[in-house]
Amino acid sequence: MLVLGIESSCDETAAAVVADGERVRSSVVASQILTHEKYGGVVPELASREHLRAIEPVVDDACRQAEVTLHQVDAIAVTEGPGLIGSLLVGLVYGKALALSLNKPLVGVNHLEGHIHAVLLENKIDRAAGKSVAEARLPAVTLVVSGGHTSLFYVTCRDGSSARFDYAQLGRTRDDAAGEAFDKVAKLLALGYPGGPVIDKLSRFGDSHAVDFGHIKMRGNPLDFSFSGLKTAVLYRVRGTELAREAEERRAWRRTVDRPSIDDLRGHCSQETINLIASFQHAVVQDLVERTLAAAEEARVDTIFVSGGVACNSLLRQRFAEASRGFQVFFPSPALSTDNAAMIAAAGYYKLLAGERAGISLTAHASFPLGANIHE
Repeated sequence: MLVLGIESSCDETAAAVVADGERVRSSVVASQILTHEKYGGVVPELASREHLRAIEPVVDDACRQAEVTLHQVDAIAVTEGPGLIGSLLVGLVYGKALALSLNKPLVGVNHLEGHIHAVLLENKIDRAAGKSVAEARLPAVTLVVSGGHTSLFYVTCRDGSSARFDYAQLGRTRDDAAGEAFDKVAKLLALGYPGGPVIDKLSRFGDSHAVDFGHIKMRGNPLDFSFSGLKTAVLYRVRGTELAREAEERRAWRRTVDRPSIDDLRGHCSQETINLIASFQHAVVQDLVERTLAAAEEARVDTIFVSGGVACNSLLRQRFAEASRGFQVFFPSPALSTDNAAMIAAAGYYKLLAGERAGISLTAHASFPLGANIHE
Protein backbone atom coordinates (compact mmCIF):
# COMPACT_ATOMS: atom_id res chain seq x y z
CA MET A 1 0.00 0.00 0.00
CA LEU A 2 1.39 3.36 -1.06
CA VAL A 3 0.37 6.17 1.26
CA LEU A 4 0.95 9.82 0.43
CA GLY A 5 1.56 11.75 3.65
CA ILE A 6 1.09 15.52 3.96
CA GLU A 7 2.34 17.55 6.94
CA SER A 8 1.91 21.31 7.46
CA SER A 9 1.31 21.78 11.18
CA CYS A 10 3.85 24.55 11.74
CA ASP A 11 6.63 25.89 9.52
CA GLU A 12 7.60 22.90 7.39
CA THR A 13 5.69 21.95 4.23
CA ALA A 14 6.25 18.23 3.79
CA ALA A 15 5.07 15.36 1.62
CA ALA A 16 6.21 11.74 1.46
CA VAL A 17 5.32 8.44 -0.12
CA VAL A 18 5.68 5.42 2.17
CA ALA A 19 5.05 1.80 1.20
CA ASP A 20 3.37 -0.54 3.71
CA GLY A 21 4.21 1.76 6.59
CA GLU A 22 7.89 0.84 6.53
CA ARG A 23 9.61 1.78 3.25
CA VAL A 24 10.14 5.47 2.54
CA ARG A 25 9.94 5.93 -1.20
CA SER A 26 10.34 9.70 -0.90
CA SER A 27 10.32 12.42 1.73
CA VAL A 28 10.39 16.10 0.79
CA VAL A 29 10.48 19.01 3.24
CA ALA A 30 10.33 22.70 2.33
CA SER A 31 11.77 24.66 5.25
CA GLN A 32 10.68 28.16 6.23
CA ILE A 33 13.69 28.94 8.44
CA LEU A 34 14.82 31.84 6.26
CA THR A 35 11.33 33.36 6.39
CA HIS A 36 11.07 33.32 10.18
CA GLU A 37 14.73 33.72 11.15
CA LYS A 38 14.70 37.50 11.45
CA TYR A 39 11.73 37.33 13.84
CA GLY A 40 13.34 34.76 16.13
CA GLY A 41 10.29 32.50 15.90
CA VAL A 42 7.45 31.35 13.68
CA VAL A 43 5.04 34.06 12.47
CA PRO A 44 1.73 32.21 11.86
CA GLU A 45 0.46 34.35 8.97
CA LEU A 46 3.76 34.11 7.12
CA ALA A 47 3.84 30.37 7.73
CA SER A 48 0.40 29.94 6.14
CA ARG A 49 1.44 31.94 3.08
CA GLU A 50 4.59 29.88 2.65
CA HIS A 51 2.58 26.65 2.88
CA LEU A 52 0.25 27.89 0.14
CA ARG A 53 3.24 28.61 -2.07
CA ALA A 54 5.00 25.31 -1.41
CA ILE A 55 2.31 22.65 -1.01
CA GLU A 56 1.78 21.74 -4.67
CA PRO A 57 5.49 21.68 -5.67
CA VAL A 58 6.35 19.62 -2.57
CA VAL A 59 3.67 17.00 -3.29
CA ASP A 60 4.70 16.87 -6.96
CA ASP A 61 8.35 16.43 -5.96
CA ALA A 62 7.49 13.64 -3.52
CA CYS A 63 5.65 11.73 -6.25
CA ARG A 64 8.46 12.34 -8.73
CA GLN A 65 11.12 11.03 -6.33
CA ALA A 66 8.97 8.01 -5.49
CA GLU A 67 8.47 7.42 -9.23
CA VAL A 68 4.70 7.25 -8.92
CA THR A 69 1.80 9.36 -10.09
CA LEU A 70 -0.94 10.62 -7.82
CA HIS A 71 -3.26 8.07 -9.45
CA GLN A 72 -0.93 5.25 -8.31
CA VAL A 73 -1.07 6.32 -4.67
CA ASP A 74 -3.45 4.09 -2.69
CA ALA A 75 -4.42 6.50 0.08
CA ILE A 76 -3.71 9.92 1.55
CA ALA A 77 -2.81 10.69 5.17
CA VAL A 78 -2.80 14.28 6.36
CA THR A 79 -2.02 15.99 9.67
CA GLU A 80 -5.22 17.29 11.27
CA GLY A 81 -3.66 18.74 14.45
CA PRO A 82 -2.36 19.97 16.76
CA GLY A 83 -0.60 22.98 15.30
CA LEU A 84 -1.09 26.44 13.83
CA ILE A 85 -4.62 26.45 12.48
CA GLY A 86 -3.80 28.38 9.31
CA SER A 87 -0.86 26.12 8.51
CA LEU A 88 -2.84 22.97 9.22
CA LEU A 89 -5.67 24.05 6.93
CA VAL A 90 -3.38 24.40 3.92
CA GLY A 91 -2.22 20.78 4.04
CA LEU A 92 -5.58 19.44 5.16
CA VAL A 93 -7.62 21.14 2.44
CA TYR A 94 -5.09 20.15 -0.20
CA GLY A 95 -5.15 16.52 0.96
CA LYS A 96 -8.95 16.46 1.03
CA ALA A 97 -9.09 17.90 -2.49
CA LEU A 98 -6.69 15.23 -3.76
CA ALA A 99 -8.62 12.42 -2.08
CA LEU A 100 -11.92 13.66 -3.47
CA SER A 101 -10.68 14.26 -7.01
CA LEU A 102 -8.76 10.96 -7.18
CA ASN A 103 -11.37 8.94 -5.27
CA LYS A 104 -8.74 7.78 -2.76
CA PRO A 105 -9.21 6.90 0.92
CA LEU A 106 -8.33 9.72 3.30
CA VAL A 107 -7.24 9.52 6.93
CA GLY A 108 -6.39 12.22 9.45
CA VAL A 109 -3.35 11.81 11.70
CA ASN A 110 -2.48 13.43 15.01
CA HIS A 111 0.90 15.14 14.65
CA LEU A 112 2.08 13.68 17.98
CA GLU A 113 1.10 10.20 16.84
CA GLY A 114 3.23 10.81 13.77
CA HIS A 115 6.27 11.53 15.94
CA ILE A 116 5.71 8.26 17.82
CA HIS A 117 5.50 6.32 14.56
CA ALA A 118 8.72 7.98 13.39
CA VAL A 119 10.55 5.80 15.91
CA LEU A 120 8.85 2.62 14.70
CA LEU A 121 9.47 3.59 11.07
CA GLU A 122 13.18 4.26 11.69
CA ASN A 123 13.54 0.94 13.49
CA LYS A 124 11.96 -0.96 10.58
CA ILE A 125 14.22 0.84 8.10
CA ASP A 126 17.33 -0.03 10.12
CA ARG A 127 16.35 -3.67 10.55
CA ALA A 128 15.50 -4.05 6.85
CA ALA A 129 18.95 -2.64 6.04
CA GLY A 130 20.56 -5.36 8.16
CA LYS A 131 21.72 -3.06 10.93
CA SER A 132 22.38 -4.68 14.29
CA VAL A 133 19.60 -2.98 16.23
CA ALA A 134 17.05 -4.36 18.64
CA GLU A 135 13.41 -4.43 17.65
CA ALA A 136 11.39 -1.52 18.98
CA ARG A 137 8.65 -3.31 20.89
CA LEU A 138 5.52 -2.09 22.59
CA PRO A 139 4.43 -1.23 25.20
CA ALA A 140 6.73 1.77 25.49
CA VAL A 141 6.95 5.17 27.11
CA THR A 142 7.47 7.90 24.52
CA LEU A 143 8.86 11.39 25.03
CA VAL A 144 7.70 13.71 22.25
CA VAL A 145 9.81 16.85 22.58
CA SER A 146 9.91 19.71 20.11
CA GLY A 147 9.32 23.42 19.72
CA GLY A 148 5.59 23.03 20.21
CA HIS A 149 5.26 19.90 22.31
CA THR A 150 6.78 18.25 25.35
CA SER A 151 4.71 15.24 26.41
CA LEU A 152 5.07 11.74 27.77
CA PHE A 153 2.87 8.92 26.47
CA TYR A 154 2.29 5.29 27.28
CA VAL A 155 1.95 3.50 23.95
CA THR A 156 0.65 -0.02 23.41
CA CYS A 157 -1.13 -2.14 20.84
CA ARG A 158 -4.85 -2.62 21.33
CA ASP A 159 -6.14 -6.18 21.81
CA GLY A 160 -2.89 -7.64 20.50
CA SER A 161 -3.45 -6.08 17.07
CA SER A 162 -0.36 -4.78 15.27
CA ALA A 163 -2.49 -2.16 13.49
CA ARG A 164 -4.37 -0.61 16.41
CA PHE A 165 -2.50 1.60 18.84
CA ASP A 166 -3.58 3.04 22.17
CA TYR A 167 -2.08 6.16 23.73
CA ALA A 168 -2.29 7.52 27.27
CA GLN A 169 -0.73 10.81 28.27
CA LEU A 170 1.47 10.48 31.34
CA GLY A 171 2.77 14.04 31.49
CA ARG A 172 2.96 17.29 29.56
CA THR A 173 4.49 20.73 29.76
CA ARG A 174 2.45 23.24 31.72
CA ASP A 175 3.95 26.21 29.91
CA ASP A 176 6.77 26.39 27.35
CA ALA A 177 7.75 23.34 25.37
CA ALA A 178 11.46 22.49 25.62
CA GLY A 179 12.20 23.57 22.05
CA GLU A 180 10.27 26.79 22.59
CA ALA A 181 12.43 27.54 25.64
CA PHE A 182 15.58 26.96 23.57
CA ASP A 183 14.31 29.37 20.91
CA LYS A 184 13.40 32.08 23.44
CA VAL A 185 16.79 31.90 25.20
CA ALA A 186 18.57 32.03 21.84
CA LYS A 187 16.48 35.07 20.86
CA LEU A 188 17.27 36.78 24.18
CA LEU A 189 21.00 36.28 23.60
CA ALA A 190 20.89 37.03 19.83
CA LEU A 191 22.22 33.60 18.92
CA GLY A 192 19.96 32.95 15.93
CA TYR A 193 16.97 30.81 14.96
CA PRO A 194 16.14 27.98 15.40
CA GLY A 195 17.71 28.20 18.85
CA GLY A 196 18.02 24.51 19.73
CA PRO A 197 20.70 23.55 17.18
CA VAL A 198 22.71 26.73 17.85
CA ILE A 199 22.68 26.24 21.62
CA ASP A 200 23.55 22.57 21.21
CA LYS A 201 26.62 23.37 19.11
CA LEU A 202 27.85 26.30 21.20
CA SER A 203 27.33 24.44 24.48
CA ARG A 204 30.10 22.00 23.58
CA PHE A 205 32.56 24.81 24.32
CA GLY A 206 31.03 25.70 27.69
CA ASP A 207 30.94 24.52 31.29
CA SER A 208 27.50 22.99 31.87
CA HIS A 209 27.93 23.26 35.65
CA ALA A 210 28.90 26.95 35.70
CA VAL A 211 25.36 27.98 36.63
CA ASP A 212 23.25 25.89 38.99
CA PHE A 213 19.62 26.24 37.91
CA GLY A 214 18.49 23.74 40.52
CA HIS A 215 15.89 21.03 40.10
CA ILE A 216 12.43 21.72 38.71
CA LYS A 217 9.82 20.59 41.23
CA MET A 218 6.26 19.97 40.09
CA ARG A 219 3.18 20.01 42.27
CA GLY A 220 0.50 17.51 41.37
CA ASN A 221 1.70 15.26 38.58
CA PRO A 222 5.47 14.71 38.99
CA LEU A 223 5.72 13.67 35.33
CA ASP A 224 4.67 17.11 34.07
CA PHE A 225 7.26 19.56 32.74
CA SER A 226 7.81 23.29 33.13
CA PHE A 227 10.52 25.26 31.32
CA SER A 228 9.24 28.83 31.65
CA GLY A 229 11.05 29.25 34.96
CA LEU A 230 14.38 28.22 33.46
CA LYS A 231 13.91 30.68 30.63
CA THR A 232 13.09 33.43 33.13
CA ALA A 233 16.13 32.54 35.25
CA VAL A 234 18.33 33.09 32.18
CA LEU A 235 16.62 36.44 31.58
CA TYR A 236 17.33 37.60 35.13
CA ARG A 237 21.00 36.61 34.80
CA VAL A 238 21.30 38.66 31.62
CA ARG A 239 19.14 41.72 32.27
CA GLY A 240 21.11 44.80 33.28
CA THR A 241 24.50 43.05 33.03
CA GLU A 242 27.44 42.97 30.67
CA LEU A 243 25.80 39.94 29.03
CA ALA A 244 22.89 42.13 27.91
CA ARG A 245 25.24 44.66 26.30
CA GLU A 246 27.12 41.81 24.64
CA ALA A 247 23.84 40.40 23.28
CA GLU A 248 22.93 43.77 21.73
CA GLU A 249 26.34 44.01 20.08
CA ARG A 250 25.90 40.47 18.78
CA ARG A 251 22.44 41.32 17.47
CA ALA A 252 23.85 44.31 15.57
CA TRP A 253 26.68 42.16 14.17
CA ARG A 254 24.27 39.46 13.02
CA ARG A 255 22.42 42.01 10.89
CA THR A 256 25.61 42.47 8.86
CA VAL A 257 26.27 38.78 8.13
CA ASP A 258 24.31 36.09 6.33
CA ARG A 259 23.94 32.93 8.44
CA PRO A 260 27.27 32.99 10.31
CA SER A 261 29.09 29.77 11.11
CA ILE A 262 29.24 28.41 14.65
CA ASP A 263 32.91 29.39 14.82
CA ASP A 264 32.05 32.96 13.81
CA LEU A 265 29.23 33.09 16.35
CA ARG A 266 31.47 31.65 19.06
CA GLY A 267 33.97 34.41 18.35
CA HIS A 268 31.27 36.94 19.24
CA CYS A 269 30.30 35.21 22.50
CA SER A 270 32.07 35.59 25.82
CA GLN A 271 32.91 32.46 27.77
CA GLU A 272 30.35 33.56 30.35
CA THR A 273 27.60 33.52 27.72
CA ILE A 274 28.64 30.09 26.47
CA ASN A 275 28.77 28.74 30.02
CA LEU A 276 25.29 30.15 30.66
CA ILE A 277 23.68 28.44 27.68
CA ALA A 278 25.59 25.20 28.37
CA SER A 279 24.18 25.22 31.91
CA PHE A 280 20.70 26.02 30.61
CA GLN A 281 20.84 23.13 28.12
CA HIS A 282 22.10 20.82 30.86
CA ALA A 283 19.15 21.73 33.08
CA VAL A 284 16.59 21.16 30.30
CA VAL A 285 18.10 17.84 29.24
CA GLN A 286 18.46 16.60 32.81
CA ASP A 287 14.77 17.29 33.46
CA LEU A 288 13.67 15.57 30.24
CA VAL A 289 15.74 12.47 30.96
CA GLU A 290 14.83 12.15 34.65
CA ARG A 291 11.08 12.47 34.12
CA THR A 292 11.10 10.09 31.16
CA LEU A 293 13.00 7.44 33.11
CA ALA A 294 10.64 7.93 36.05
CA ALA A 295 7.66 7.47 33.72
CA ALA A 296 9.13 4.26 32.31
CA GLU A 297 9.73 2.91 35.81
CA GLU A 298 6.21 3.83 36.88
CA ALA A 299 4.70 2.21 33.77
CA ARG A 300 6.91 -0.88 34.23
CA VAL A 301 8.12 -0.96 30.64
CA ASP A 302 11.64 -1.57 29.37
CA THR A 303 11.33 0.41 26.13
CA ILE A 304 11.59 4.19 25.67
CA PHE A 305 11.00 6.16 22.47
CA VAL A 306 12.28 9.73 22.08
CA SER A 307 11.08 11.78 19.11
CA GLY A 308 10.47 15.35 17.94
CA GLY A 309 12.87 18.06 16.85
CA VAL A 310 14.67 18.28 20.21
CA ALA A 311 15.45 14.56 19.88
CA CYS A 312 18.26 15.73 17.57
CA ASN A 313 20.00 17.32 20.55
CA SER A 314 23.37 15.64 21.04
CA LEU A 315 23.42 16.03 24.82
CA LEU A 316 19.93 14.52 25.13
CA ARG A 317 21.03 11.45 23.18
CA GLN A 318 24.22 11.19 25.23
CA ARG A 319 22.43 11.46 28.58
CA PHE A 320 19.87 8.82 27.66
CA ALA A 321 22.70 6.49 26.65
CA GLU A 322 24.50 7.14 29.94
CA ALA A 323 21.49 6.93 32.25
CA SER A 324 19.27 4.38 30.54
CA ARG A 325 19.10 2.15 33.67
CA GLY A 326 18.63 -0.97 31.56
CA PHE A 327 15.92 0.52 29.34
CA GLN A 328 16.20 0.20 25.58
CA VAL A 329 16.03 3.75 24.20
CA PHE A 330 15.13 4.36 20.56
CA PHE A 331 15.56 7.60 18.61
CA PRO A 332 14.64 8.32 14.98
CA SER A 333 17.26 9.73 12.64
CA PRO A 334 17.39 13.55 12.56
CA ALA A 335 15.43 13.57 9.29
CA LEU A 336 12.57 11.68 10.93
CA SER A 337 12.84 13.53 14.25
CA THR A 338 11.95 16.95 12.90
CA ASP A 339 8.59 17.57 11.23
CA ASN A 340 8.20 15.39 8.16
CA ALA A 341 5.46 13.66 6.21
CA ALA A 342 6.95 10.15 6.20
CA MET A 343 5.91 9.73 9.84
CA ILE A 344 2.39 10.92 8.95
CA ALA A 345 2.16 8.42 6.09
CA ALA A 346 3.45 5.61 8.34
CA ALA A 347 0.93 6.39 11.09
CA GLY A 348 -1.81 6.74 8.48
CA TYR A 349 -1.02 3.32 7.04
CA TYR A 350 -1.91 1.61 10.32
CA LYS A 351 -5.08 3.64 10.64
CA LEU A 352 -6.09 2.52 7.17
CA LEU A 353 -5.32 -1.11 8.06
CA ALA A 354 -7.56 -0.73 11.09
CA GLY A 355 -10.38 0.38 8.83
CA GLU A 356 -10.32 4.09 9.69
CA ARG A 357 -11.45 6.56 7.05
CA ALA A 358 -12.07 10.30 7.13
CA GLY A 359 -14.85 12.02 5.26
CA ILE A 360 -15.04 15.39 3.60
CA SER A 361 -15.94 16.89 6.98
CA LEU A 362 -12.41 16.28 8.30
CA THR A 363 -11.18 19.53 9.83
CA ALA A 364 -8.10 20.99 11.49
CA HIS A 365 -7.62 21.32 15.26
CA ALA A 366 -5.17 23.76 16.83
CA SER A 367 -5.44 21.75 20.05
CA PHE A 368 -5.75 18.02 19.50
CA PRO A 369 -4.98 15.77 22.51
CA LEU A 370 -3.61 12.30 21.88
CA GLY A 371 -5.15 9.80 24.28
CA ALA A 372 -6.55 10.46 27.72
CA ASN A 373 -4.44 12.06 30.46
CA ILE A 374 -4.34 9.36 33.11
CA HIS A 375 -3.42 11.87 35.83
CA GLU A 376 -6.57 13.96 35.35
